[in-house]
Amino acid sequence: MPTQNLEPRALSMPSQIGLKRATDLACCLLACLALAPIMLVLAIAIKLDSPGPVLFCQKRVGRFGKFFQIFKFRTMFIGTPDLPTDEMLKRPSPVTKVGKFLRKTSLDELPQLFNVIAGQMSIVGPRPALYNQTELTAKREACGVLRFPPGITGWAQINGRDELPDDRKVELDKWYCDNWHYFLDWKIVWHTFREVGIGRGAF
Repeated sequence: MPTQNLEPRALSMPSQIGLKRATDLACCLLACLALAPIMLVLAIAIKLDSPGPVLFCQKRVGRFGKFFQIFKFRTMFIGTPDLPTDEMLKRPSPVTKVGKFLRKTSLDELPQLFNVIAGQMSIVGPRPALYNQTELTAKREACGVLRFPPGITGWAQINGRDELPDDRKVELDKWYCDNWHYFLDWKIVWHTFREVGIGRGAF
């Protein structure tokens, strides 16, 4: 009688991708339920702090270069131009009082849970570029980064976040896509909480 192989077998790539999507859905649905009271309080605080909508919608580049509307809690005054964070830092701050707290804690990203549920994003993946960051998008496309859905957090975010130049971001995003496996996402999530905890950078 042949000896049974009891060693654990690695999941195939299609199985890992399916597991990634299932994990995204399960975690985001649970998070929406658990965090609903907090999101309600944040929404009220935003409305009381400055005029304008609670949510901020912005055109971003998604998987395969397809545009989608990303959701965030509004942290800036109405009329602020669409610029990357590094460019925004060169201007007088357009961030509201509540917005400063939201950005420091990354709580402004919570509405992106709904982007994940809709299948436009993943919990972990390359951060989606602005629609007008054409040079960055072209570099990502050339490196094959756009074959992955964008994420709320990612490999570049735990290795420098917005302090990094675009070429370095693309390099890190490419490494993630080329070396991706299911448990790498969990490692990135773990380190994301550490980055948020020490208040380094902004997503």
